[in-house]
Amino acid sequence: MSGLKSYIVSYDIMDQKHLYRVHKTMKGFGDPLHYSVFRCDLSSKGRVELVVALTDIIKHDEDRIMIIDLGPLDGSVERRIEFMGVHPPRRDREAIIV
Repeated sequence: MSGLKSYIVSYDIMDQKHLYRVHKTMKGFGDPLHYSVFRCDLSSKGRVELVVALTDIIKHDEDRIMIIDLGPLDGSVERRIEFMGVHPPRRDREAIIV
């Protein structure tokens, strides 16, 4: 097992400037599934780094971020995510840096 877990991160950011910064930050941690929804495959350290990065950007009295833990990256994650209609592009990773 790789030690990675898969997370769905969704956000609702009020301020356009903060929205842009959150989106840009999220692109460094995962892949967009929908507007304001990302899938991130992270180590424990990577999850902490994500939370710290987002904590520094958002307005805690206006914005909202939801992080859903889908569990270990062991092949079962794909069965937990169901899409209807157009699917996001398939992710083929050559290497994972932890």
